[in-house]
Parts: sequence; structure tokens; C-alpha cells
Amino acid sequence: MTTPLHRPVCDLLGCRYPLVLAGMGGVARAELVIAVSRAGGFGFLGMVREPVERIRAEVAAVRAAGVERFGVNLIPAGTDPALLTAQIETLIALAVPVAGLFWDVPAPLVARLRAAGLRVVCQVGSVDEARAAEAAGADALIAQGVEAGGHVRGDQPLHALLGELLPAVSVPVLAAGGLADGADVATVLALGAQGAVFGTALIATPESFAHDFHKRRLATATAADTLLTEDFHINWPPGAKVRVLANSVTRGERGDPFTNTRTVIGEEEGRPIYLFSTDSPLRSMSGDFEAMALYAGTGVGRIDAVVAAGERLTQIIAHAEALLAVDAMPAAEAARLSSPACYAADADAQYMGAIGRDELLAALDELLEAERAGARVALHTANDAPAELTPLVRAIQHDEARWCALLTQSIQRLGGTPSRRTGDFCAKAMAIQDLPARLAFLNRGQRWVVRKLQALLPRVGDARLQAGLGAMLTAHEANIARVAAALDG
Repeated sequence: MTTPLHRPVCDLLGCRYPLVLAGMGGVARAELVIAVSRAGGFGFLGMVREPVERIRAEVAAVRAAGVERFGVNLIPAGTDPALLTAQIETLIALAVPVAGLFWDVPAPLVARLRAAGLRVVCQVGSVDEARAAEAAGADALIAQGVEAGGHVRGDQPLHALLGELLPAVSVPVLAAGGLADGADVATVLALGAQGAVFGTALIATPESFAHDFHKRRLATATAADTLLTEDFHINWPPGAKVRVLANSVTRGERGDPFTNTRTVIGEEEGRPIYLFSTDSPLRSMSGDFEAMALYAGTGVGRIDAVVAAGERLTQIIAHAEALLAVDAMPAAEAARLSSPACYAADADAQYMGAIGRDELLAALDELLEAERAGARVALHTANDAPAELTPLVRAIQHDEARWCALLTQSIQRLGGTPSRRTGDFCAKAMAIQDLPARLAFLNRGQRWVVRKLQALLPRVGDARLQAGLGAMLTAHEANIARVAAALDG
């Protein structure tokens, strides 16, 4: 049975749902990849700087559990060249299905992997990097917004990066950065991404190889507890930022991070862990965990417990599907109308009412662009909103994603191609830094949608489309009232 979440990238990677475990070094090992895969997602083993013996062992463990579709993530810029060469040859010798690459786009390396039969997914932080990765032969991209935990490549919020990147490339794009729940999944799919990448949400699971200290901190943190810093830099290219939970290091209590002095604060199997290194606490480590890099994305505020990876993904899937399954029609009727050609043939008589097909398609596209703009604004604003406003902004985000899905499906049934544009409203809204003023502007946009729906509804003859658009109208009117009440209060 096809899930509302299915996208072409699922066929490319070989997973049921377009939910991807980030290839987090040290944290994403076989146990977590197996759990994610069994829940229907796709998992990357995080093998940055790992010896080939560990790569072989982790790959063997994944396959022993019956998981055949998975990936191995490497970071060329953070790896000794001799070790990197050995890692690449190991991936090829083991016939690993997918290789993940991050931080730079080494075109010869992509070509080598592709020639050996591996799929290649590159994580990027800008449009230029995305174009370079596609030109190098990448099969898919991960667009990483600045909200992401851990090493952050770019400097754009996810909503802005997707807006620029998606029209610039033709390969599938997965979204990463601050994602934590089903509403986030539904939103990035509505914006045009083909899937969502989870890091922080899957660190806080029993199956991750992160130390319990790190997991407990994630379960009690808020988005405001995260920050971008260059303080953790040992073992990484200079000038790189990481998003972590604030601690004694980021507060300046541990001295100058860029001194030449090396202070040991822990160990892992005989290897020293240095203060200001990029090492995060792992099960295999001991030492002063509070002073280590506690990676966390801005979605951490929606992670309030350590939950089994399969359970967490099941919750995310159910939530996202509920938001995207806007069509309650019986399966037999849905199947009858699922063919655009069949449906379009009967459209004027059965669907349009007082409006012609082309005019209706144009109206639905206009609404889709507006709702996509609203979804982008809500996605970004939800991470910045104070606690008292977060539920309201998240509810708007839910609705915008849902209506994007409704409009997309309706356009497809008419035999049209849904617009990929985002309304100009998004850029105007995001230029407003004051949150109450932005919410007031958001209400202006919602009132515009209400007026458009009020004018369109009497001209639509199909009861099914009328019901969907009517629900959309009612939801916008309710959200307008809620925002107005919040601003007045």
C-alpha cells in the first residue's frame, strides 16, 4: 500500500518512508541503523575517521540483521587522505549500497564511487555546493539548514535554503536542520523536498551510541539552549561552526579555545579526548562530558524523553501521514480518480461547476504558492517563537502543510502540474525581525487566502473539492482569530 509519504527518493534509497538517519560520526552505528531501517526509514552509518576494521564490523552487523539498504557516511575534509582512500576502497569492496559525503564536493571521489556502482548522497549548505554536487554525479542531496546540530556547513535557515536550492537542481533533495516531528516532515515535503533527515531526535534513543549524559541533556533542553560556535574545533577544518548545547566551554569558563595548549578531559579506548575537540560523548568514552561538544539542533525543544528509535519514527510517520492524508475518500473511489487523464476528461462536467479547468488550475496554483510561503514562514518562526507562542505557530505550520498537500493532490487530479514556486509573501514576512509584527503580517496573508477562497468556493461544482477548500477556509479563519487573540493578549 502506498503511503502519503512516499516520494521517488524512497525508490532510489530502497526505503518505505523518506525519513533518513543522519550519518553522525560515532553516534550512528549498526544498532541505530537497524532500528531506523526496521521502522521503514533509511540509515547512514557515521564512519568519519573510523578505521576500516570498524567499517567492516558495522556493515557486517547491519547485514546480519537482514538490512540490505543502508549507507555509510564519510567526511573527506576531516579525514587523513591515506585513511580516506582505504575507507573508499572498503566501501567499494563491501558493495555498500549508498555512500554519503559531507563538507566538500570531491568530484573525483564521487565519480569513483559511482563507477563502482554505489549511489552517492552529498550534504550541502548552499546552492553553489548543490550545483557542484549534482554536476559531480551525486544521486541525491541533503540540504542542511543552519538549524542543524553538529557541524553546520552553510549559514541559511532551512526554509530559505530550500527556496533557493530546489529550483536549481534536478536530483532529489532531502531536508535537514531542526526537524523533530511529523509536522516538520509534512512541511518540508510541502515545500518540495523529498524527505527529512533526523539527527538530534535519533541521538535521544537507546540505540544511538551517544553517552547517556548527552541523551539526558537533549531530553531537557530547549531550542534556546543551542548555539553556533567555533569553540569546538580540534580535528576539524578551521573556521567551521558547530551547533551545540551551551556549556562551560561556550560560556568561556574553560579558557581560550584557540590556545596551543592541549588539555585531556577524557579517553576512549586509550585515545585521549581533548578539551575543545569536536568529539561528542559516546558510550565508549569516560571523562568530563559536560565540557564536550553536546551536539543538538534547534528541534531539541520538541524532544522531551529518550525513546526507542522505532517508536519515535512510528510517531513521526503517523503524525506526518495524518497531516498529508487529506483525502478521506474510500479506496475504490480514490483509485478510480487517481488517473489524471481519466479525471481531466470528466473535469468540466463533474468538477468545475461555474469555473473552467484552466482558471481553476490557476486559482489552485496561486493558493498553493501562498500556502507554501506560509509553511516556510511557520517552519522558521516555530524555532524562534517563545514558549507561549510555540503551540500557535506549530498549529499554523500543521495547517499550511496540510493545505499544500490538499492543493497539490487536487491539481494532480485535474491533470495539472503543481507549481513549484513560493509566494513573494515569504520573503516579505521573513524580512520582519520582530515576532509579533511578523505574526501580524502572517495574519494579513491568511486574510488574503480567506478572500480568495470565499470568491472561489461558489464557483466549484465538485462536492469533494468544495469540502476540502471549505475546511481550508475554516482553518484559516480560526488561525486568524487565534493569532489576533495572542497579539491582543
